Amino acid sequence: MQIITNKICICAFFFVILQPDMRIAFTTILPDEGFKRLSHHTLYAPLTDAEVLVSTFDKPVTREMIASAPHLQLITNFGVGFNNIDLEACCERGIRVTNTPQPVIEPTAELAFALMHDVARRTAEFDRKLRQGIAEPFGVMNNLSHSLYGKTLGIIGMGRIGQALARRALAAGMTIIYHNRHQLATHIEQQYLAKYVSIDQLLETADFVSLNLPYTPEVKHIIDSKALHMMKPSAYLINTARGAHVDEEALVKALREGEIAGAAMDVYEHEPHITPALLELDNVVLSPHTGTGTWEGRIAMCENVCDNILAWENNELEKMNIVL
Repeated sequence: MQIITNKICICAFFFVILQPDMRIAFTTILPDEGFKRLSHHTLYAPLTDAEVLVSTFDKPVTREMIASAPHLQLITNFGVGFNNIDLEACCERGIRVTNTPQPVIEPTAELAFALMHDVARRTAEFDRKLRQGIAEPFGVMNNLSHSLYGKTLGIIGMGRIGQALARRALAAGMTIIYHNRHQLATHIEQQYLAKYVSIDQLLETADFVSLNLPYTPEVKHIIDSKALHMMKPSAYLINTARGAHVDEEALVKALREGEIAGAAMDVYEHEPHITPALLELDNVVLSPHTGTGTWEGRIAMCENVCDNILAWENNELEKMNIVL
């Protein structure tokens, strides 16, 4: 767990006896049906009164917000990423932080696989050009694209989402290589027929490079001009992790100059702003940060938030998805 760099923070966490009616604040309106199990508490309470805050990954929880909530004891983040929360301020106050890692796995892997398929087979590009009346004529040697079958997928970040993507890629007839902070256990590698390689070897070898690692400052711009130059001219970059993993200025240059074949992205360096040049390139597929954005996924995330809150209420620390 990487929480705070350059400072030592000693946290004193403690449970208090909560009132039967907890006051729960939300940064975002979420589906009511997902929170039926919390109906005995006050939902959507003002932050100034709240013991619990349900935060969403797209809304910053700043030191100032935390300071304005004197009763706050728990922040339960709706999403697996938690870099939207000022963890140092939470640590200083002894505020627990949880996330929802399990429900995001399959929908995010689905979208990563869909984006990979889309950019290789040029699906969105063909759809756009047909609607605009500017597509090439039908013909045996017109409108060609690339297959996934027989290609090598390089996964950077072989955690739960990376492994779920590997399962789909393996079924599609792809070869899996990966780079991780630590090599996986042999039985997990065998499950996906996956080979552990250095990041340089992955970049030089893979036909598709998929980013599935969590964000920390150490991996900002892990894909920069040097990394892009190492990739094959026929390779594609897929990013469903965090936008700051990619130097978008360098990516645009690489795409324009043919250093790589294309890119498919669900997250952006300056989100919600999208680098304008990415909108103009035919070899780019874009999605509006919707990796977990299915109805099924959202309800499952609500249920996971409820699990964390109810476990907190019952002092069942071992049942919580604890970040801090």
